[in-house]
Amino acid sequence: MNLALWIAAGVLTAVLLVAAINKLVIPREKLAALPGGGWVEDFSAGAIKGISTLEILGAVGLILPAVLSIAPVLVPVAATGAALLFAGAVITRLRRGEKLTIVVDLVYLALAVFVAWGRFGRQSFHG
Repeated sequence: MNLALWIAAGVLTAVLLVAAINKLVIPREKLAALPGGGWVEDFSAGAIKGISTLEILGAVGLILPAVLSIAPVLVPVAATGAALLFAGAVITRLRRGEKLTIVVDLVYLALAVFVAWGRFGRQSFHG
């Protein structure tokens, strides 16, 4: 179980970092033109930068506290935050009628919930 939680946290970290870097580097207009990128039309450039900042914080919080053994309780907190980000993505896609791309967000949401559940529960770093 511990290994599965580490793998899930690693996958989420990679996903969040790639997404955040894309949002920070690629201009808003080019993001909108990418497949599945139409959602950026609903948000200002500042909101997109804010989302990318939250993604970076989530990625860091999923791994570093556990690796460094400094406040490892932040891992399930970060996973909960990531779950909220992905829930927001699912809601945005539902509102826009983007049913095809919602599946990926649902998988990431499930991974984030799994990590939060596992690290708040029996596989926490405190017990």
